[in-house]
Amino acid sequence: MELGIRDKVAMITGGSLGIGLAVAEGLAAEGVHLALCARDEERVVGVAEQIASKYGVKTIAVKADVGKAEDVNRFVAETEKAFGGADILINNAGTGGGETILEAPDEKWQQYWDLHVMAAVRFAKLMQPIMVRRGGGVIVNNVSICATQPLPYEPVYNVTKAALAMFTKCLANEFIKYNIRVNAINAGLILTPDWVKTAKMLTEGQDSTWESYLDQIARDNTPIGRFATPEELAHFFVFLCSPLASYCVGSSYYVDGGWLKVVN
Repeated sequence: MELGIRDKVAMITGGSLGIGLAVAEGLAAEGVHLALCARDEERVVGVAEQIASKYGVKTIAVKADVGKAEDVNRFVAETEKAFGGADILINNAGTGGGETILEAPDEKWQQYWDLHVMAAVRFAKLMQPIMVRRGGGVIVNNVSICATQPLPYEPVYNVTKAALAMFTKCLANEFIKYNIRVNAINAGLILTPDWVKTAKMLTEGQDSTWESYLDQIARDNTPIGRFATPEELAHFFVFLCSPLASYCVGSSYYVDGGWLKVVN
């Protein structure tokens, strides 16, 4: 199916592994040129080079921590320098961790707020005039099922992702008049390197394997009974970036194997 996004330019934060990498490859397969950023410069440069070679698209790689305003500014500036701007923005960078509300220091709340919320705010303000000059654009925020159905061990993540979901709705209402569509994807269990790392840590020295640990999580929580691959999730991101999703505005789409336990 021709999605109508060939030769568009996409910016992807956290684009060097996991979901961000899968989305980058999915878009590149459709002929989209890429500006990728991540904190690990060596890895993001390598990924950008591999994608360019594999798919024949143009790519740039920028070392950036998008929780910092100056790095957001630099990523946008480097993208403008290389491509004249971008038509698609994927706010993907994020992190999680275990804590309680009583234990989490103010610094952690601020760190997650800057990474999950303020990065999206700053990118939106910078990209609006650029996208308007290019005739419009698409913004997709990688939120989480935790924005609606919180996990008990990471309240800071839950709260900041819920705020990102609300920001998505507000931004969509404000930006649609500029022909900029904004949506969110609330993913469920996606088999990312972070899940594997955590599973290996928790099963070290135990009788069970990390694979069986993750298999049990999937069976306990999802009707489908398994994790999704990042590539399965990326297909939906790519669709939302295309004109085929032209009537999709301000929505949060659950890609969760049936994990959400309420009608939403």
